[in-house]
Amino acid sequence: MDDVLASTPLFSALDQPGAAALRASLQEIRVARGQELFHEGEPGDHLYLILEGKVKLGHGSPDGRESLMAVLGPGEMFGELSLFDPGLRTSTATALTDATVLGLGNDQLMPLLEGRPEVAAALLQALARRLRRTNEAMADLVFSDVPGRVAKALMELGEKFGTLTPDGLLVTHDMTQEELAQLVGASRETVNKALAEFGQRGWIKLESRQVLITDVERMGKRAR
Repeated sequence: MDDVLASTPLFSALDQPGAAALRASLQEIRVARGQELFHEGEPGDHLYLILEGKVKLGHGSPDGRESLMAVLGPGEMFGELSLFDPGLRTSTATALTDATVLGLGNDQLMPLLEGRPEVAAALLQALARRLRRTNEAMADLVFSDVPGRVAKALMELGEKFGTLTPDGLLVTHDMTQEELAQLVGASRETVNKALAEFGQRGWIKLESRQVLITDVERMGKRAR
């Protein structure tokens, strides 16, 4: 777990004594699969770092539809907007698997930022990366077809959660097909059609909450 923390923007900007002091002050929270850490529209003043497991960030529309904004894993953080602009949550964070996270409150972070500007710079860089990914996702919805978005989602999930095997890249995403459809902004039927097409071409093999990418090169090209 210490290796996971060292890779996060928050801890990588600290020296060893500073990182140890911060780690000791954080609240460790264990959540079961399906349990919410916070809900869209609730007030929030904490960010969270994932130690183990996966967390999904979702957004609901007034007509009841849902979309997934991101699927996050060990070493990633979420809820950081609340530290710079405390207010209502803009998404719902739900454990996609059993997970362990660390909570950091606004009152804990501000004294740290006052004495260590490098931590503020690291957090702003993380926010900029999140904004860049959001902009890319919006552009994909406009300019990319559904099969392309599905391929891109699988490749990005493979970078985070994939394991190389003799048969290809095994991606354990832990999502239902409905959740995968929410992630790419399409209907389940359309996403299933794209997955079936990839399977017929021999690029992937579908398994329960997993995908084996047997032709990484072609899937990568389709994702562009």
